[in-house]
Amino acid sequence: MLRFLTAGESHGPSLSVIIEGLPSGIDVREANVANELARRRLGYGRGPRMRFEQDELRLIGGVRHGRTLGSPVAIEILNSEWPKWQEEMSAAPGTPNKKLTAPRPGHADLAGMQKYAFDDARDVLERASARETAARVVAGFFAKSLLATIGVEIVSHVVRIGTVASTGGRPGPEDLARVDESEVRCFDESSEAAMIAEIKAAAKEGDSLGGIVEVIAYGVPVGLGSYVHWDRKLDGLLAGALMSIQAVKAVEIGDGMAQASQRGSVAHDAIAVDATYDIGGGYVRRSDHAGGLEGGMTSGAPLIAKVAMKPLATLNRPVLETVDVATGASTVSFKERTDVTAVPAMGVIAEAMMALVLANEALRKFGGDSVEEFVRNHDGYVANLGSSASAAREE
Repeated sequence: MLRFLTAGESHGPSLSVIIEGLPSGIDVREANVANELARRRLGYGRGPRMRFEQDELRLIGGVRHGRTLGSPVAIEILNSEWPKWQEEMSAAPGTPNKKLTAPRPGHADLAGMQKYAFDDARDVLERASARETAARVVAGFFAKSLLATIGVEIVSHVVRIGTVASTGGRPGPEDLARVDESEVRCFDESSEAAMIAEIKAAAKEGDSLGGIVEVIAYGVPVGLGSYVHWDRKLDGLLAGALMSIQAVKAVEIGDGMAQASQRGSVAHDAIAVDATYDIGGGYVRRSDHAGGLEGGMTSGAPLIAKVAMKPLATLNRPVLETVDVATGASTVSFKERTDVTAVPAMGVIAEAMMALVLANEALRKFGGDSVEEFVRNHDGYVANLGSSASAAREE
């Protein structure tokens, strides 16, 4: 099965990611990986670090002559700021120049200090930082590349920033470039200016904003996931992966929250026959309320999840009360560099996490040590779905 591990701190020399379980033959171009990382730095409201941060890559293992070998893939993302932090973040024995003892509300600082018996919040924040998601995006690149071989494509777009909600439609795979061209990665051009104005207003007051991203997977085959065990249900796997993104506080599949107040007669997706729809074996859903998941399995309809991010907890101006753990006195939290909002970038990370979940389930279902075998098994499964459905209808 597909799994990955990341390592490294926000201001350390590098981040590392090891991806295990990829079949051989996936096309890899360093420029394409770098482009995916550049997408993560997109978005109006990002902090100054995004303007000078360079994600220099080193492919350490598992790739030769532009293709995966079937062995673990190891990649390092070098930190261009490392020279400024060598002393403070040194692995050699020593002491910090300045301990951070006023933990920030809403961050991992205090709970992490208590859990690991630290007296310096930097020991926590360096790993808890969302900088770690750069390594996830790299892993997601490989998952997306594998999924693309069976026609699965993933796109995200911002549907809310602060109080401003998008009123537009849902992008398809062909619209991803257009979404990325938007300063806030919003598919609805009529809402873009209002979102930017909302960010400017929060920035002027030194405050922060959260929001919601919708991430959609197209071309997903029927039957990924399972209904037979709680820990195989794709709803749970996907929700867990998306909830693991820093500052994410809620995940919704399809129309999940709205369905809680609807009657069953309007909440479900009617089934119809369309012999041209190969993905679903000739069966289609007339609506997409379920978000492409039924009984813990993909239905062949687009897979849709909404991911809600809270306002970032490091603020430039408003005071957040805390306690100095060294003295016990009331004080205000320390400040690190921060974004006004990271919602547009979060969409790129959500794409990566959805891709990693789907790629793992696709490998579980179709197997294969090489891409050729993986694709062949998938194509045979889809063809059998279609022939079985046709035979059933003829009877």
